[in-house]
Amino acid sequence: MPAPDYHQSIEISRNRRIRELQAELPDVCADFFSAISQTTSSLTRLAYAYDLRLFFQYLCAEQPQFADTDMRLITTEQIGQITARQLRGFQDYLTQYIKPADDEGGELIVNNHELGIMRKLCALRSFFEYLFKNELIPGNVATLVPLPKRHSKPILYLEPNEVERLLTIADQGEGLSKHQQSYQKMTRKRDVAILSLFLGTGIRVSELVGIDLEDLDFTMNGFLVTRKGGNQTILYFPESVADALKAYLQERMAIEPLPGHEKALFLSMQRRRITQRAVENLVKKYASLAAPLKKKISPHKLRSTFGTSLYRETGDIYLVADVLGHADVNTTKRHYASMSDQRKREAVKSVVLPVIENESKEEPEES
Repeated sequence: MPAPDYHQSIEISRNRRIRELQAELPDVCADFFSAISQTTSSLTRLAYAYDLRLFFQYLCAEQPQFADTDMRLITTEQIGQITARQLRGFQDYLTQYIKPADDEGGELIVNNHELGIMRKLCALRSFFEYLFKNELIPGNVATLVPLPKRHSKPILYLEPNEVERLLTIADQGEGLSKHQQSYQKMTRKRDVAILSLFLGTGIRVSELVGIDLEDLDFTMNGFLVTRKGGNQTILYFPESVADALKAYLQERMAIEPLPGHEKALFLSMQRRRITQRAVENLVKKYASLAAPLKKKISPHKLRSTFGTSLYRETGDIYLVADVLGHADVNTTKRHYASMSDQRKREAVKSVVLPVIENESKEEPEES
């Protein structure tokens, strides 16, 4: 049997972790995950598993009726007795809570903002909806707890001069410390290719690390990418990105990867498939010099930079949604609505009305 590829390995790892988490949860949770397995991705189910574990940990630690209860033994009948007040208490708990940081008794303070709280409450809503529809609980109290209002944030992206500086720093090492420059000399072509791919295609970091050598096709300047949910599509890239990729490939083909990493396009210094964390760190390193006043520039912000550029050039929100891989165009509209307003304001300035001279004359005063 052939060894699983990168995406299959990720899927196997996630499903294994879901089963491990299910073993910590009440039995009915396994039925819930089985019911949603055909309509959700493994990544979504894994997030739900973590969120449900946190919820039941909260009940056992904070709610008297569940005190000294092993959450694995919580019954469906007990879940049916959970009140909206307890769910609101969980919502408040999520703003800041403490969890173990390591096996040696360390603790970590976790702060959740509105988006993190919303995601966890959505997991609970899905769980309670499943229980109610299957007549396992008398009512769905989760619907009585409103989701936090999501405040829209301005899109953070790089201006053209910042993009140019970002690529220049990655290529030449300007501004890096001597220690950083020693590594930059060895990873220069790889780093420029990675940054160019983000800026030229809007690819997600999870998609980038999964690209294999065989996915590239320079005859059409495109590559096969596996999107969230497992769907595959072809993304196309401009000639500048092709040049960066070809330059890196000359170097890549001379490297002998470790077993199991032979297909990977982008390799780490350890000759393994590069990780998301490593890519995030290299983007942060170069972006902090290219745009020092713009904090928290991440691969996702480079994706926003591409989306912004594409929308400015085309004005086609549906094209931007398709290229970025948004399942719902409303997601794209929400992110780029402010740009639409800006375009409207700029357009209004180009409308020039004729100036009408005031021909009325003052009447002479009577003497």
